[in-house]
Amino acid sequence: MSVQDYLDNHMLSRKIEDAVNAAVRAKAPDPVLYISNHMRKAIPSVITKVKARQILDSRGIPTVEVDLHTNKGMFRASAPSSDLSGMYEAVELRDGDKGSYLGNSVTRAVKNVNEKISEALVGMDPTLQSQIDQAMLELDRTEKKGELGVNAILAVSIAACKAGAAQKDVPLYKHIADLSGKSQLTLPVPAFTVISGGKRAGNNLAIQEIMVLPIGANRFEEALQMGSETYHHLKAVITEKYGAHGCNVGEDGGFAPNISSIKEVLDLVKEAISRTGYNEQIKLAIDVAATDFCIGTKYDLDYKTANKSGQNFKSGQDMTEMYKELCNEYPIVSIEDPFDKEDWEHTKKFSGLGICQVVGDDLIMSNPKRIKRAIEESTCNALLVKINQIGTVSEAIEVVKLAKDAHWGVVTSHRCGETEDSFIADLSVGLSTGQIKAGAPCRGERLAKYNQVNFYIYLPCPWFFCLSAA
Repeated sequence: MSVQDYLDNHMLSRKIEDAVNAAVRAKAPDPVLYISNHMRKAIPSVITKVKARQILDSRGIPTVEVDLHTNKGMFRASAPSSDLSGMYEAVELRDGDKGSYLGNSVTRAVKNVNEKISEALVGMDPTLQSQIDQAMLELDRTEKKGELGVNAILAVSIAACKAGAAQKDVPLYKHIADLSGKSQLTLPVPAFTVISGGKRAGNNLAIQEIMVLPIGANRFEEALQMGSETYHHLKAVITEKYGAHGCNVGEDGGFAPNISSIKEVLDLVKEAISRTGYNEQIKLAIDVAATDFCIGTKYDLDYKTANKSGQNFKSGQDMTEMYKELCNEYPIVSIEDPFDKEDWEHTKKFSGLGICQVVGDDLIMSNPKRIKRAIEESTCNALLVKINQIGTVSEAIEVVKLAKDAHWGVVTSHRCGETEDSFIADLSVGLSTGQIKAGAPCRGERLAKYNQVNFYIYLPCPWFFCLSAA
């Protein structure tokens, strides 16, 4: 298109004349600035370029970062990554060359953005999120996004969402709320990781993490303070009992004392909460990640303990009794993945007891088919939504709608491989998910999310929402 064609197409002569007249009417002190701003709003934004690169996530493993350009500016986003490749979740595209990042480089995914996705999206309106996402899905043509790679598709989808918000001149969370049709927005309860175990830490604790939920806070900034103070008191408690080496941390920033007893670590957290003085204002949550230590139909709670594996096998019923006992002794309001990802029977039975919120992560993997089955069978009562498990912003919005329509709780979650991108904070606020899980109240890639939620201090915080399903 020639310059003259572009001018004619967008009727720029008329729009410039209108801008000048508007500046005169407004008696603008800086007419040039006024006209410039007026023109920026008058010209529809379109995607002009999409450029990707390889960066490193919080584990030092490659992932994809994208710069999406419009005539309004440049918008950057990066895809979180995981150490899992579940059969029900979208697939990250990695090179597989062991001589480069041990096979984890993502140059093929980057090339797909720069050569295929960019060509398909240039000229599109960034406010039309579903059309952008659909164009990428049609370009990929696989059920799990294995052709282009979910790491490529998601980074572009997030960047487009940011560009759409800028085009509308609204905060990112508000644009997301508009896309989902929500008008009543609330801030989420933060679930701070304070103890790490399972595959996230080098200790002997089988379960993956213990979290604190400051449901007694009146504002999000107060919840942030309560989480931080609990974390630092816990550090002191662990140091006093086990020495400074007990304060090594896992991938998500939680402390990882070399303890195998669940009750022992819960006692540590309970003591830390007691020292803060918040007591009843803070509740506990557990991410068991039971699939990691399920062998057949049994659960090996000693799978990480040298020379003890197999000595602490528990049946599904044994695990249920253990959870009942823990919930009776400690202020636990949520348990994530209490059983194996295929153990629908015991998950359903435990959920049916109504003891606490039962969150499906490995069980459903943000997969619409799995979510629908869990809803139909009343298997759990809360969804853990991880955007790179599903792959696009539009699809994430849809699975959250599925869960909310079923009156489930919803937890927006980070991944073990995180970046400084705070997008999930705005996603959680825009969809009013009720809860956000982004790791410990330390480490920059985790705090980026919590600090971003805290930026929206003018929105209400109905903390009871997170327990509505429990």
